[in-house]
Amino acid sequence: QVQLVESGGGSVQAGGSLRLSCAASRLSSSTYCMGWFRQAPGKEREGVAYITRLGTTMYTDSVKGRFTISQDSAKDTLYLQMSSLKPEDTGMYYCALGPDAYCTLRPLDFGAWGQGTQVTVSS
Repeated sequence: QVQLVESGGGSVQAGGSLRLSCAASRLSSSTYCMGWFRQAPGKEREGVAYITRLGTTMYTDSVKGRFTISQDSAKDTLYLQMSSLKPEDTGMYYCALGPDAYCTLRPLDFGAWGQGTQVTVSS
C-alpha cells in the first residue's frame, strides 16, 4: 500500500516562502499523477497543483506564478515550492496519488493521501 508523508509546513508572514515535501513509498511503476491539495477551515478541499510522470503540470488559478510543483523520481519525492504567500493560502496541505491514466485537480479522483502539513500565512 502506498504511503505518503508530507513535511515542510509552518508559519510565515505574507510574502514569504515555504517548500513542502511529500515522501512516497511503495509507488508502482504505473504511477502517473500526483498532486497537492489544501483545505482551509470550514472550506472544501481544493486542488492546488498536479504533475504527471511525464512532467506535465497544472495549477489552480490562484497559485499560478507563485507555486511550483516538481518531483524527484529517484527519491520518490514530490515538492511544492510556494512563494509570495498570501493569508488566503493558509490551510492543511496534502499530497495525493492520482489515477494511472490521467490527471486532474479533483480530490475525488485521488486515492492515497498523506496526513497533511499545516501552512499558516499571517498578514
